[in-house]
Amino acid sequence: MSKVSEAVESRTGSPSPSPGTPGPGAFSFVRSGGTLFLRQREATVLVVTVALIIYFALASSNFLGKANLITWLSEDAAPIMIIAIGEVLLLICGEIDLSVGFVYTLSPFLMHYLIDFYGVPGILAIIISLLMGLAVGWVNAFLTVSVGLPSFITTLGTGFVLLGLVDTTSHAQPSPVPGAVHGIGHWIGSDAWSEIIWAVVLVAIFHVVLTRTRWGLHTVAAGGNLLGAQEAGIKVKRIKYGNFMITALLGAFVGLQVAFQTNTIDPTSGGYTPMFYAVTAAVIGGTAMLGGVGTILGAFLGAIVLATLTDGFSIIGISANPLDIIFGGAILIAMIANVQLAKLREAGRS
Repeated sequence: MSKVSEAVESRTGSPSPSPGTPGPGAFSFVRSGGTLFLRQREATVLVVTVALIIYFALASSNFLGKANLITWLSEDAAPIMIIAIGEVLLLICGEIDLSVGFVYTLSPFLMHYLIDFYGVPGILAIIISLLMGLAVGWVNAFLTVSVGLPSFITTLGTGFVLLGLVDTTSHAQPSPVPGAVHGIGHWIGSDAWSEIIWAVVLVAIFHVVLTRTRWGLHTVAAGGNLLGAQEAGIKVKRIKYGNFMITALLGAFVGLQVAFQTNTIDPTSGGYTPMFYAVTAAVIGGTAMLGGVGTILGAFLGAIVLATLTDGFSIIGISANPLDIIFGGAILIAMIANVQLAKLREAGRS
């Protein structure tokens, strides 16, 4: 019996633990779980998001109240989330769209002109306004992909053209939302929760598209190794055309949402601000500016971070003067944490 015990012990390499000694299983599980979590690109921004929400919830009891939840999620976060979806797709394949905020501005004005000046039915006017977004995206793609202009220059130029169209046709004056679309507007943006519901649904759809479909795989390939993607038979031009059109379409949709939510079509809405916020959300969430890497869920969380900072500082009464300093510092801290955790992830793989 003693020989059998010694043989078994030699095979296992160590004696069996005594009944009262805790095994390493629990500690190993926690450690492996922690390692798996840190390897996710969304890990950093998730931690930052939770920390900010806890901080502002403790700082003000009104932060998680219903009225502020609507402001924070539907009015502040949702537009950034939706535009960030398109910017993530473009950044992954090595491009960017600076004009999306001006598509946002033009879309509700086009709806207003079609209904009030030309008698177009409300639903058809909304559809045409969304198709306008697709058309602008196609133009951006044509100038970038087919003509060969850098997307930064292309979309900077088309953005100014769109801004000029809005200011010229509207005389830089706001207009009310046409009464013919108030009913459908309830579902698009005027209901308290409609914007955030749309944002969550679109994030879920495009997360699946990016991670589980051929389109997403080819988008990543186009940005990660353009030559290799072309040699593998991937139609890179078609991928980029599609992503430019998706981004502009989402911008047009957000413009309609905000118009319905505010019941005003404002020539000063949109512009560069929502675009920069969307790109910032994408980058904070783990999307690489140089292409090849990105995550829709990360951009979703990045948008929540930006909206939480904006709404949280306002609700606890911090003056608007130092807000940009705090805002920029928080973004830098989030990015530094992101970079450091990325190094830890790489070290864990090696």
